[in-house]
Amino acid sequence: MSTSSSPQEPSLPHLLGATELWIEDVGQVPESNVLITVSDSSGEHTYLIAGDNVVETKSGLFVQAPEERIAAGPRVMYSRISALFRWSGYVLAFTLLTFAVFSFSGTVKARVVLTGSMTPAINPGDIIITTPPSNLAPKVGSVVAYVGRRFDGTAVGIFSHRIIGGDAETGFIVKGDNNPNPDTQRPKIPDITGVIIFVIPLIGRFLTPRALLITVPVIFGLWLIIDALKNE
Repeated sequence: MSTSSSPQEPSLPHLLGATELWIEDVGQVPESNVLITVSDSSGEHTYLIAGDNVVETKSGLFVQAPEERIAAGPRVMYSRISALFRWSGYVLAFTLLTFAVFSFSGTVKARVVLTGSMTPAINPGDIIITTPPSNLAPKVGSVVAYVGRRFDGTAVGIFSHRIIGGDAETGFIVKGDNNPNPDTQRPKIPDITGVIIFVIPLIGRFLTPRALLITVPVIFGLWLIIDALKNE
């Protein structure tokens, strides 16, 4: 038996790597039919061979194929997206676990930058990773996080500015890269909570309450889309 199809659609012999296809009737039932399904990157191609007729159809109308054998159409997209999310989750979980261990031991701390006093080196929404001065000694050129205090010694907040002079004994001269003048306070080692060792851009913007109100529904929507592709 030979088969042919239009140039726009792949034919059964073409999908099977042949120019012609012969089927020999060796079945015990004279009216038995043959169902052939070929799956590739372009999709699923199913043909029902009944006697001298070859009809293109859908395999789902006749049989339920195992999921591991279906690798066409939305299944391919779902498989790739699922793998991407799975490995991203592994990397994120490993990173968070590692950071939790170091943070619990006091080796590092993380803070979200709220102001633009250190732009362009550090921007609002960036996350700074610091380590205590006991692990890394502050020096001129270092960016440090220190406790800002009023003249009466009352703490007002944490500032992250660059050391431009001074020393540990008399106090460091610190200044924001984007500020016109140095800070009034000259922090000493007890006031310095950490020396910045790494900056993660932008992530802090997604940790605000307003951003979480948008991010959480978006993630949930993506999960619904992936689940729909899985069940397609």
